[in-house]
Amino acid sequence: MARDIGLGVMQPEQACSDAHCPFHGSLPVRGQVITGKVVSDRMMGTVVVERNYLHFVRKYNRYEKRSSRIHAHNPPCIQAKTGDTVKIAECRPLSKTTSFVVVEVQQS
Repeated sequence: MARDIGLGVMQPEQACSDAHCPFHGSLPVRGQVITGKVVSDRMMGTVVVERNYLHFVRKYNRYEKRSSRIHAHNPPCIQAKTGDTVKIAECRPLSKTTSFVVVEVQQS
């Protein structure tokens, strides 16, 4: 039985026994919710999500493109792959670089 994490996202059909899964484990999510594209899934249980955004430069009164890469835990019940558009939510630090978890795959 999957629990409601309070973000209004679809719960996965598969079940898993991962302790760091927000649906089937005991990992609470809080803070930021970010949408981005998975650019790498080569790590075990972790994906790299890239987020593109615009930053305003006041001196030139224009916007510049920027991007940031965020490491996110990939639970076995979700299994996001490279090229997927995903929604990630902030959680407690799971490792040195991972403080987000994938909660939904929006597009494949």
